Amino acid sequence: MKLKSDKEIQLIRQAGLLLWETHQVAAEMVEAGVTTHDINQAVEEFIQFNKAEPLFKGVPGTVPFPAATCISVNEEIVHGIPSKRQLKNGDIVSLDIGIRLNGWCADAAVTYPVGEIDAEKQKLLQITEECLRKAIELLGENSRWKFIGKKIQKVAEHAGFSVVRELVGHGIGRSLWEKPQVPNYFSEQVSDFRIKPGLVIAIEPMINVGTKEIETLSDHWTIVTRDRKPSAHFEHTIAMTKSGPMVLTCGPNGEGWAMGNGKKG
Repeated sequence: MKLKSDKEIQLIRQAGLLLWETHQVAAEMVEAGVTTHDINQAVEEFIQFNKAEPLFKGVPGTVPFPAATCISVNEEIVHGIPSKRQLKNGDIVSLDIGIRLNGWCADAAVTYPVGEIDAEKQKLLQITEECLRKAIELLGENSRWKFIGKKIQKVAEHAGFSVVRELVGHGIGRSLWEKPQVPNYFSEQVSDFRIKPGLVIAIEPMINVGTKEIETLSDHWTIVTRDRKPSAHFEHTIAMTKSGPMVLTCGPNGEGWAMGNGKKG
């Protein structure tokens, strides 16, 4: 685990502000008839125009990830590859974007409704966002992550949903993925860590309507629910400071999804 200085946290905040602006570019395009390819193209052009680096493009795998944005629709949990697929009324779409600015990384995700969505999907979005909001709030009240992971799981399961186990949040800084791993559930088998000033993590609950079981599609990247029921994904990069949690990927005035009692950046 690499604890960050106050100066380093402010540098990550600068990346987080640009990432917030990038997310606004994508959000304005979310409507029926728009292709996921078009959203990704606008995101990539905005990142490059601002002299930053899209973190996801080229990530190694069986095939390198081909896009700047992971765009996952309905039963797709994460790592959806942008394509000519058009969004439709009633869809939910998760936009996950990471950037590096001046050597420092930021990562954030949000799930949007496309037009009118049914009550089940609406509840899913509300509960997943609440999982993230609660996690941010509890960072300032707990000494170890396991108590927060347990609360995320409780919020999701109390609503009748399930928590993805194989995919977790992560530390972040000069690299996109740093220690520690940040699970959205509690188990004696997963590693725990202490919450202390200088900790910077990406918290990203991924919540499913049905089973927690997942599958990877033949494109080697897109991860879906095994029962093909909807999934939602909300994420912020957050620093723990001496005065409490600071959300680094919210807007300049503290606006954004899942914003509650966390200190504004």
